Amino acid sequence: MARAWLLPLSTVLAVGCAAAGSRSSTDPAAPVPAPVAAPAERGGGAPAAAGRATSTRAAWVDSVLATLSVRQKAAQMVWVWTLGDYTAADAPGYAAIARQITELELGGVIVSVGGPLDIATKLNALQRAARLPLLVGADLETGAAFRARGGWFLPNAIELGGATSFPYQMGIGATRDPKLAYEMGRVTAQEGRAMGIHMAFAPVLDVNNNPKNPVISARSFGEDPALVSEMGVALMRGIQEHGMLATGKHFPGHGDTEQNSHLELSRVNVSRARLDSVELRPFQAAIDAGLRGMMTFHGDLPALDTTKTAATLSRRVMTDLLKHEMKFSGLLVTDALDMNGVLGNMTMAEATLRAVEAGNDVLLMPTDAKVSIDAVVEAVATGRITEARLDESVRKLLAAKHEFGLHRQRLVDVEAVRTTVGTTANQAPARDAAAKAITLVRDSLSLVPFTLPRTARVVSITVSSRVDLSAGRGFDAELRSAYPNLLSLTLTPEVVAEATAGAAAGNTGGYRITPDPALLPASVENALAIARGADLVLVSSYIGAATNTASMVPTKGLPELLDGLRAASTKVVLVSFNNPYLQLGLPLTEAHLLAWSPWTASQRAAARALLGRAPITGKLPITLPGVAAFGAGLTR
Repeated sequence: MARAWLLPLSTVLAVGCAAAGSRSSTDPAAPVPAPVAAPAERGGGAPAAAGRATSTRAAWVDSVLATLSVRQKAAQMVWVWTLGDYTAADAPGYAAIARQITELELGGVIVSVGGPLDIATKLNALQRAARLPLLVGADLETGAAFRARGGWFLPNAIELGGATSFPYQMGIGATRDPKLAYEMGRVTAQEGRAMGIHMAFAPVLDVNNNPKNPVISARSFGEDPALVSEMGVALMRGIQEHGMLATGKHFPGHGDTEQNSHLELSRVNVSRARLDSVELRPFQAAIDAGLRGMMTFHGDLPALDTTKTAATLSRRVMTDLLKHEMKFSGLLVTDALDMNGVLGNMTMAEATLRAVEAGNDVLLMPTDAKVSIDAVVEAVATGRITEARLDESVRKLLAAKHEFGLHRQRLVDVEAVRTTVGTTANQAPARDAAAKAITLVRDSLSLVPFTLPRTARVVSITVSSRVDLSAGRGFDAELRSAYPNLLSLTLTPEVVAEATAGAAAGNTGGYRITPDPALLPASVENALAIARGADLVLVSSYIGAATNTASMVPTKGLPELLDGLRAASTKVVLVSFNNPYLQLGLPLTEAHLLAWSPWTASQRAAARALLGRAPITGKLPITLPGVAAFGAGLTR
């Protein structure tokens, strides 16, 4: 393993102050090669060298901190959302975010979807606009491609390429291979840093032990705290040992809930003893292994705080438990503050102040950045919050910026992105993970691997959102190489579950509940008419948990489709590319396969496994009640 070069942020607090008044010598015009190499001062070498690095960092932090007003300190804690899309220099959307960076002097941003080159270019532009260098975070749960896949060109449906996609974390759990989790972290860090991202909001350390969880689901490594701990620590090390700061989420655990925190206050109503033995174990394991960042949970845990307060806003949870009992000293980041689970009927100003009082260092995605900053400034003026409390967080943020070398060079080399992001070397472990994750839950007639002749009548029915252009393409292409006459059919639900991005992303309605998706009865009847008499029918679903789903019930019309195929004595293979609990609530099919992600690599891996071109070795990291036990999985 590579030596970790990111040092504990807490070390900067133990070093004496430098002379006040000196300013940063940051040169915003100097590009950084990608990926960023670890400077000698960051290494874990001789104690004397480490001491000098810490002393140098503390001196820079103190010198910058001494120049900041209360308003500027508050602004360092506020991070806003930005798309990573291409925008012209004078585009209104870009001008609005750049103006916030410049006028409010914000401390960081969370970057969302875009192409790798577009993300790098936009982040460079925002870095140039900032007085102090920005820290940049992103949700990179399945690798850098979780936000940098590149998209599709319409109407030709040409895939535009992008970063490397790994399966959802639950798929990594199905492999039982921590080396793959580590490789996932390595690739994530190298590709993310090449684009100008410093913090991965990953790994997800939630223990998903509730099949009805509408938002975590396959984002978790599984239901077993030991498995989640092992895989989570491996992923974290892969990220941090390759130059990026990992952020565990969602503390103290978002797994055992049936509410979506984007839509409402979630609730985990279990005892403290249960929390200690299950939910908190992966977080403690990661902290003990050196986790540098933590993201909060907008949920109510009565065993920790009886005031019906979201954990994000609870000092008992974030300071007393996380910082004092569990000894976490890194950066504490709120989950998005525009989510209904934390806001409820509260104003943005009040939510901001409670988040600061609870101990958070980063105020992520407030609905109005200026409102949040003004609230903190006023709270300091009235004595509700002390300036020392702001200094505590700002010191850690500045220390991280120095540690990443942003005080010297804050830009990335856009020309070098193509030599790091989505390379063949990075794609190899992702394909390996996709193949090893494939899990055969059921095969009552020993259909897998397929032995039908090339002339067989095989029908592939894809159930997906109308906006999921990739659904079924890789899967059917691989199947068609064995069955040239394959008939492909796509069923689109009447109501599409689309992410709403939230108020902080400019959506005035915020997060809204989307009704459960439903297939039109006529489309189900049409599919049955086409599929009747086929030698084999594959029904594949690409619909699963999302920011605005309120339940995990199967797509309406899907049970009727499967019942109709059964009535016609048709052999059916059910394949889930998104919802691992899909079989629950559906009629049992002759075979059931889990592929753990809708990305192209997983689609091709699933088809190759069904065709016998690759072994099937995945084991369930969850229980499917009434269907299969934890650890089940047929080997082929």
